[in-house]
Parts: sequence; C-alpha cells; structure tokens
Amino acid sequence: MQDQSSFRHAHKDDSLDLREQFDKYFKYWPWFIISVIVCVGVSFLYLRYTVPLYQASATILVKDEKKGSLESELSAFADLGLMKGMKSNVDNEIEIIKSRSIVKTAVKKLNFNIYYYTEGRVKVKELYEDRPIDVSFFESDDTFYTKRQSYVINSKTESTFELQTTEGKPINVFKYGSTIRLSNCKMVVIKRMLSSKLNNQDFSVTVSVNNIDNVVQGYKSRLTIAPLNDKSSVVELTLNDPVAKKAEDLLNTIIAIYNQDAIDDKNYISRNTQKFIDERLQFITKELGDVEKEGESYMTSNRLTNIASDADLFIQNSVDFEKALIETETQIKVVSSMLDYLNGSSQDDIIPSNLIPSDKNGSNSNAADLINQYNGFVIERNRIVNGGGTSKNSVVINLNNRIDDMRKSVKESLNRLIASLKIRRSDLQAQDNMLSGKISEIPKQTRELNVIGRQQKIKESLYLYLLQKREEVGISLAVTSPKAKLIDEAKFKNAPIFPKSNIILLIGFTLGLLIPFLIIYLIDLFDTKVKNRQDIENNTIIPFLGDIPKSDTEDEIISASSRSSSAEAIRIVRTNLEFMLNSVPENRAKTIFVTSTMPKEGKTFVAINLASTIALTGRKVLLIGLDIRNPKIDKYLNVPAKGLTNYIVKSGQKIDDFITKLDAFENLHVLPSGVIPPNPADLLLSPKVDEMFETLKQQYDYIVVDTAPVSLVTDTLLVAKHADAFVYIVRANYLDKRLLKIADSFYQEKKLPNMAILLNDTIWRKTYGYGYGYGYGYGTEEERKSWKGKLFKKK
Repeated sequence: MQDQSSFRHAHKDDSLDLREQFDKYFKYWPWFIISVIVCVGVSFLYLRYTVPLYQASATILVKDEKKGSLESELSAFADLGLMKGMKSNVDNEIEIIKSRSIVKTAVKKLNFNIYYYTEGRVKVKELYEDRPIDVSFFESDDTFYTKRQSYVINSKTESTFELQTTEGKPINVFKYGSTIRLSNCKMVVIKRMLSSKLNNQDFSVTVSVNNIDNVVQGYKSRLTIAPLNDKSSVVELTLNDPVAKKAEDLLNTIIAIYNQDAIDDKNYISRNTQKFIDERLQFITKELGDVEKEGESYMTSNRLTNIASDADLFIQNSVDFEKALIETETQIKVVSSMLDYLNGSSQDDIIPSNLIPSDKNGSNSNAADLINQYNGFVIERNRIVNGGGTSKNSVVINLNNRIDDMRKSVKESLNRLIASLKIRRSDLQAQDNMLSGKISEIPKQTRELNVIGRQQKIKESLYLYLLQKREEVGISLAVTSPKAKLIDEAKFKNAPIFPKSNIILLIGFTLGLLIPFLIIYLIDLFDTKVKNRQDIENNTIIPFLGDIPKSDTEDEIISASSRSSSAEAIRIVRTNLEFMLNSVPENRAKTIFVTSTMPKEGKTFVAINLASTIALTGRKVLLIGLDIRNPKIDKYLNVPAKGLTNYIVKSGQKIDDFITKLDAFENLHVLPSGVIPPNPADLLLSPKVDEMFETLKQQYDYIVVDTAPVSLVTDTLLVAKHADAFVYIVRANYLDKRLLKIADSFYQEKKLPNMAILLNDTIWRKTYGYGYGYGYGYGTEEERKSWKGKLFKKK
C-alpha cells in the first residue's frame, strides 16, 4: 500500500473557487486597463462626433364633445370589454393632429424643408435661430421640391456674398436682397441682423432644399402624441430633433393649425348660411325699394293723402285676415326660396336650417329637424374626406347614400309645407275677398293702395327677418372656440435625449472590461491543455506529487549551487518521494520509475535532475535509461554508446561494465540505454532484466529509471513490477486534458504501483498567482521585470 499522508490527493470539486477565477483574469490586468482606456476613448469620440437629439413637448386639452354621450356612460364598463373597438373622440383628434396634411402645412409655413449648415472643426452643425441669412425660393418649377438641392453661400463683404455649388464650383457674387435666377427657380438671400459671431466674421453656410414629402415623413415619424392617461382628454405632444428650437416651433405651429382647422370646420355651416342671407338681402332690398316707389307714385298720381273714415269698420274686420295672409305669404316665400336653393345646390352644400319659420301649432318643426339632420351628415362626410378618406371609403359611401335619402325627405317636407301654406293662403284670400265685397263701395283707389301696402309690408317683414338671422349667424361666428386648449406651450429639455453621455461612457467602460474577459474566457474554453494542478485534480484521482516550473535552460542539470526555481521544485519533489518510499526495506534500493503519456513531456529531464538531486544528499544513486526505443539521456549527459541493451543481448557480460560514474557528481552513476534494438519489448522480457534489478537494488541506495511513454508502447508496463514508485510526468500547456484518462485508468487498475503525478514545465506565477511557490528561488535575488516586459515576453 502506498502512503498518501505526505501530500494531498487529487479530487474533483464542482464548486467555483471565486479567488481562483479572479486570479485567472487578474494576471491579465494590463489588457483590461488598455481595453478600458480604448473603449472609453471611443465612447468620448462617439459623443464628440454624434449629433445630439433634443426633445420638445407640449400639452393640450382636447375638448371631448362626447362627454355625457353613450360612450361616456359606457366607459364605466370598460373593464368588461363593452368599449372594445369603440374609438374615443380623443383618439380621433390625435390622428387628425398627426395627419400628414397638418404636418405638411406646418412645415411649409415654417420653411422647414430648407436647412442651413455650417462646417465646424469636428462636425457639421445645423443652424436655425443663429443662422446669418434667410434664403427664399420662388417661381420654381414642378421638379424643384422633388429632389435635394444644395448651395454654398460664402460671405465676401458686408453687402455681398459668393454663391457656389456643393462641389465648390462658383456661380457668381451677388448682393444681399437681389434676385438670383437659377435653372429651375429664383432665389433671394437676405442677411439677418443677429448678434451671433457668424455675423461678425466671414462665414460659409450650406443651404439645402429637401424633398418636402420626405421632410414631412421624417417629422411625422418623430412626432409622438398620446393622452396622459386613459381617463383624461389631456394630450402630450413630443418631437425629437437635433435643433431643439425647431422642435418647439413646429409643435406650436401644429397646435395652431389644428385649432384653426377645427374652427373652420365649425364655422362651415355658419359661413354658408351667412352667404345665403347676404344674397337674399340684396334681392329683397331691391324689391322693397320698388314697392315703396310704386306706392309713392300711386298716391302722387291719384292725389291721395288718407283713406276715408267710412271704411274703418270693414277694414278693422279685415285686419286679422290680412295679417294672417301676410304671414302666410312670407312663409311661402321663405319656403320657396329654400326649395330653389336646395334644387340649385350640390351634395356638398349646407342647407340653411334656421330660416324655416315656425307657426303657432309647430307644424313646421319637422322640416327644420330634417334639414338639421341633413347638415350633420354633410359635415361628417366632408370632415372624413378632408381627413384623408376617399370616395371609396365605406363610411363615405354610406354617408352619401344617407345624404341622398335625407335630401329627398327634405324636398318632400318642404313641398308638403308649401302645399299646406298655399291652402291656408287660399282660405285667407277667400275670407279677404268676402270682406272686400262688403266694402266694394270703398273707392278703387283705397283697394289698390292696400294691395301696394301689403306688398310693401311683406317685403319689409322679410327684410327685417333676414337682418335678424344675419346678426345671429355673425354672433355664432364670433364666439366659435378652438378645439384644443393649450395647457403648456412647447418647451425643449436642455439635456439631449440621445446620446446619453453617462450611459455611453458606462457602456464603453463595461465593454472595456467585457471584451478582454470574453477573449480570455474563450481562449480558456477552447484550450484543452493541462495548465495547472486544478486541471489534474478535476480530471483524475491520482495523488499529486508536485510541480516543476519552466527551466531557464532546456539542458539544466541541478548541482549543489543551483538556486533556480526548477532546482528548488525538484528538491521539494525529492522530499515528497521520501514519504512515498518509506515502506521500502532499508537494505534495498528505492526504485523510482519516471514515465509519461506522450513523448516530449520532460520525463528524461525530470529523471536526470531527480537522480542528481538525490545524489547531492550523499546517497548512492543509479540512473537507468530504460527508454530503449528513443533514448534521450545522452543529450543531457556525456555517456558511452553502449549500455542496457548491450548487456541484455550479450551473454557473459557484467552489468557493472556498462555503468558510468559522472565526474560532476560523487554519488551519481548512469546506465545508458545502449544501442536501439529492433525488438525492444522482447528484450525487456528477458530474465536478465529481472536479475539486473535484483543485483542493482543490492548495490545502490536509489535507482531512478527513465522509461518509455505508456500510451505508445508496452515497454514500461513490462518492467513496472520492479518499481517502488512511479512518477507520472504531465507537461503543462502540452498534454490534452482528455489524455489524463489514460493515467487515471493505469492508477485505478493498479498497473503502475505507487503512482503519483508530477506537473512539469509550469509558469508558476501565472498558474498559481502571486505569492505561491515561496520556496522557488528562495535565497536568491530574482530579476524583477516590469509589466511591459511580462506582457511582451515571448512564450
């Protein structure tokens, strides 16, 4: 049984050692610093060259005319889904405010399709309030606003400037305010009187005229309109733009245009009614003047001053009938005028609704109600069409059909009303004729004068009636309120919404840490080589004997004066081996076999230096080169060509004849491998091998055997029985972790007795972190290299 109390056993630990993970990345701290500096620098450059984006916002109160309607009442049951699919008035107004027509009107009003730029030291800056000039284009052809056109204006003197193309080709020098004739338009440049420094020195401004549809679409995509909450009709408008003041002005203009359009819609009926009344007043004024002149002429020609008192009684009785007849005649005239207007108007025209006279019985209210309904449908249809609807829209088609039906109903109602009034007039006329017969003795002049007077009263009453209605319409136009109330006018935020400097710098700093971290992680993830003790302990259960740092020279042989880290590490391994070999009898040599999985893992180097280290303690040590297929001892030591194979092949030879003592060591002897044989495995099965080990174990204190790699040939397994301990060499950064399964299988199957792993060729500072391996090089003053030297050191 092997004594494992002298060193730690390898074990698998799935828990994450945070300190070990930290040390793995911390050793690359210069790369992290460089990466952070570069990424933060890139972030500063990005912030320096990126055009900031500002946000302006305004708040309005949309007057919801549907408050108290059915939708308002049902809003209490919105959580039950009863309002699903119903469009609120606020939602409709939001779509109208954001419509292309309103945005385009605002862009045209502010000339926002014309941009002014100036070249800065770092980036191009857009000018707005601080622009030194204003440029106007007029008399342009149809293609002028369909494509982008740019011109460069360079200040020459206080009153002149030079006009160039964007390619730098000069056009000519002009005076401010003069008309410039271009190929597709005329242009005027006016100098602004501002306090900006651009006006106090020479300036160069690029004027760009963009496609207005593209500009409108750009602003429309950046315009956001939303209610502040579901239960309120307060709406917030926000707009993002590189020039904060432009966003403010555009929002305020959009709100003003929206209110004006709403007022125009509300006044549409009143304006049409007013137009109709004005036309009728002109006609009635003329007729009234004619009647008055006719009465004056009649009385003058007949020399009349007053009606005879004899007719007072009959006239008094006929007053009521005449009054009723006048009222009826007036109503017939009004209704006839309404029919004439209705027959001559188009489907888009509004019918005056407040001209229908009402009687005492209220029989005329039906016609007035029908006209009001007809006007409501026309206004709703016109608003949808103006908002972007087409004639093929199902809602427009439905409204057109209803308008046609309602138009027929209005005509029928007016015709019935006229018929009713005519019947009434006939009755009144009959009564009047009856009274006229009774007063037939009244002079003819009196009767004819009454006829003229009646016509005058009819015209006068109609004239006064129309004047009254015109005043009512005028009042209605004067008191029309805007659709939206401005709560907060547009105001921009001083800090840009993009890019956010703190966030960009934080992202740059984070990327600076993340990039090297990911690179190191990926390198470590795809690197399957054994790196350190942890890799061995995670993949095997073989005891760990120790590690040997990378030697300064490939052929270093440890002497008594050696103080290198490799020498100190091998001395530690020598000490650990004593605990593994404490069960060997004192009168026999302690036999140590050194092997590996693959060639070039340093087993020969370890075997030679292990033997020399033990020999320096005064023990008699023999180093045997048992790797007879690929001997390497002669590359480190000056030994004869003959050796072990020669002893096995030749009979009658003594083993001592092939053992050589090294001059540099008092107690170190070497048995070389000898000539490479054609049948190495057969030679190692020779009985002379057993006799040799039996003899040598009696003569030496320690025997160190350099054997062949176990994964390639069976040579080592054939002689493993002679070993007291096996030192299994694993070279760091060379052997694949997956090949550790070979060593683990030998250990579990006990094919290699008293086996332990020795990690060779490690870079101990990188493998174990600062401070580990205190004894390596202790007592000597090592050269301290700067981090630059470590960083660019060749590996």
